[in-house]
Amino acid sequence: MAQSIRSEREKMWRAEREKKRAEARALELRQDSVAYQAAITALQEGSWALEAYNVNFSNGITRFVSSSTNYISCHEDEGTIQTAFNNFTYSPNGLGGVTVQGTISGIQMSKDKDGNIYYSFNITGSTISATVYMTLTGGTNQASATVNPNFSDRTMTFDGYLVPYSQASVFQGTPQW
Repeated sequence: MAQSIRSEREKMWRAEREKKRAEARALELRQDSVAYQAAITALQEGSWALEAYNVNFSNGITRFVSSSTNYISCHEDEGTIQTAFNNFTYSPNGLGGVTVQGTISGIQMSKDKDGNIYYSFNITGSTISATVYMTLTGGTNQASATVNPNFSDRTMTFDGYLVPYSQASVFQGTPQW
């Protein structure tokens, strides 16, 4: 009798736990869908920021970073790429990294059958000449952008979340020249 009551309580507990998990998954999917649509709109309007949570270097090193100081952004045809690492004391931007700005050109955007968005552009300024290739994962605002400098082989990949520029929480250091 006691075993039967215990078994019945366990079944009810498991059913309740599964119900809560399903509700949480459904809520997360709805939130991801809203964030995905906002990211697509931001890309189409040319006013967005990729707030990175890690930066991967061409030599295989990955740095986990603050998304407010490590980002790629585009606003009014002006692009900014910034890195800031906590373990450096001196840096050109005052944050432990570099901030470079330039004019955006050659924007190309396409979508595959899975909903992934491929976005690329050139950025040219006094201290930067690079091509940026970005992939926005279908159904979410998670993105990965690879910065390919035109005059060196030191690529960097930023992994993070793509948000409209107006919603970005980024802090810009001192730009180079």
